[in-house]
Amino acid sequence: MDTGVSVIGSGQVSGTPDVLRVSFGVDQVAPDVASAVARVGEQTDAVIAALRGHGIEESQLGTSAVNVYQDYKEPDATPAYRASHTITVQTRDLIGFGALLNAAVDAVGNSLGLHGLQFDIEDKSELLTRARELAFQQAKEKAGQLAALSGYSLGSVTAISETRGDFPIHPQGVSLGMGGAYDSAINITPGDHIVSVSLEVHFAWA
Repeated sequence: MDTGVSVIGSGQVSGTPDVLRVSFGVDQVAPDVASAVARVGEQTDAVIAALRGHGIEESQLGTSAVNVYQDYKEPDATPAYRASHTITVQTRDLIGFGALLNAAVDAVGNSLGLHGLQFDIEDKSELLTRARELAFQQAKEKAGQLAALSGYSLGSVTAISETRGDFPIHPQGVSLGMGGAYDSAINITPGDHIVSVSLEVHFAWA
């Protein structure tokens, strides 16, 4: 067994988001799979065209989910099939959410679903560097205290394991009922974003 001490240090750094990701979905039920898929395809094209009309480039759009399945009801009900297509939009216009939502609603009406939105920081490298420095400093201070209590002196670092995480300080969420009216006055605020690093560091005894 290696001699020494293993400790965990953590560091957190906050930054300002510079990216907004929004997921829109269209959903249709039809008597057969082909009809459901065709209707969803038409509505997806309409939503994409509307978003493109508001300055969203092709590179900012992407499919995040496609589903087709039987829509089960009562045993004696007529069979139906449900198809859905989820599109994720990434933009640096953090306050342009309302315009995008209205454009998508105008394109397909109540067939639109808003599956969620997320603020993020595209390049976290600088924040991660600072968080690692804080985590290692904390780990070294803990190890130094434990070494002193044990009557030892710290030697070299023999192993490091890293765990990362990031999350908004003020989580954002929007829930819209499929059958209700959309509120064009919805306002969202980015808040700050935390990047965290945990380091498990093993120090040998000197």
